[in-house]
Parts: sequence; structure tokens; C-alpha cells
Amino acid sequence: MLKLTDVHVDYGHVHALRGISLTVNDGKIVSLLGGNGAGKSTTLKMISRLIQPKKGRYEINGKSMLRDSPSKVVKKGIIHCPENRRVFPLFTVEENLMIGAYSRKDKTIKKDMEKVFTYFPRLKERLHQKAGTLSGGEQQMLAIGRSLMGNPKVLLLDEPSLGIAPILVKEIFEIIKTINKDGTSILLVEQNAHMALEISDYAYVLENGHIALEGESKDLKDNDEVRRLYLGG
Repeated sequence: MLKLTDVHVDYGHVHALRGISLTVNDGKIVSLLGGNGAGKSTTLKMISRLIQPKKGRYEINGKSMLRDSPSKVVKKGIIHCPENRRVFPLFTVEENLMIGAYSRKDKTIKKDMEKVFTYFPRLKERLHQKAGTLSGGEQQMLAIGRSLMGNPKVLLLDEPSLGIAPILVKEIFEIIKTINKDGTSILLVEQNAHMALEISDYAYVLENGHIALEGESKDLKDNDEVRRLYLGG
């Protein structure tokens, strides 16, 4: 279980996170919704230890993570798939996937790569193709696949539908559901609130760095304020 309690983060003089508390229970998908600048990506960066909070607690299964480096967080199974994909364009698909497993010393890396190909068969078809020549949707698949190669317990997904052709968005979200059913907890930051609420168990709505609403995803889909601000109704 991943848990944040009363977390505050400053960017210079900007109070980016204002006392947020959230929980990602084992085996669940949790959505983090909100407009631009609400603090969604900042939350994921703090969890990855790329940003130091000014105040608050961050725990995995009751143990504080605040003294851990980003590399230690990765080794403990908290894997961040950032927005805008950020693949290594001059490296092949295979090389990008292997980079995702850089911290691992076990003997199941090849097996896990084959599992990635069950989620994303197109990556196997393009195994020796340079990542920079892939379509936007394929690069997103590669970014998620690379994250899975780290063998995550909790996968932090930042805007997986951003810049993706609509025809591929539903496919990627179905794959995210399958990844979760196979045992990976997911914290999902997503601009497509309808799709996020459709696949998640619980959701938080961030506004100006604080949590304005939270609840079961099925209930938030029927919330008038959420519908007005994020669902186009």
C-alpha cells in the first residue's frame, strides 16, 4: 500500500501541493484528476523522489520512503512512466525495454520482456526498430513496456493518452486494466477523465494543489461538479 499524508511541496515561492493525502491500495487502480497546474505530475515526481516535500509523510506498507533516493524507490518497485513518453529515440525498441530493467539482477528479465509483448504485440514486431521512428501510440506502448520491465509493484502512469490517436486510446486503457488484473497497482494521472473513471476503483480530484473531491470512481462519474468540469456535462 502506497500512502501520502498531508504532503506539501514548494517550487520556489509557489506552494504546488497543499497538504494532499491519498492512498493506493494493493491491486487497485487510483485516478488523479485535475486541470493543468493542479499538482498531478508534481505528486508523481514526489512519489518517485524527484522532488523533496516540505512537509508530510510518504509510506509504502507503513515504511517511510522520504530518505530513499530515486534509484532505491525504483528497486522497491515504484516505477514512474512520465508524460510525453520520453523514449530514447536513437535506441531500438529492445534497447529501450532493457533500459527499464537496468536495476534488476534476477534471471526473469527475458520472461518479463515476453510478457510485455503479450500486452503490446506491436513492440515485438518492431523489436529492432529505433524508437524515434515509431508512431506516437507505439511510443506510448514502449514507454509503458519499459516501465513494466522494472517489475513494478506500483506503476505511476502520467497522461498515457496524451497525444495519442483516439483509435489507440481505448486499446491502451484496456491494456492498463489487464496490467492491473495481473497484479500491478496503478496510480493514474490522466486528462481523459471519462476513461480514467471508467477503469479506476477510486479517484481524487486536485485543484490548486489540494484535494477538492475524492471517492469511488463510479460515484464520481455521477457527481455533478465532476461531470461539469471534466466529463463535458
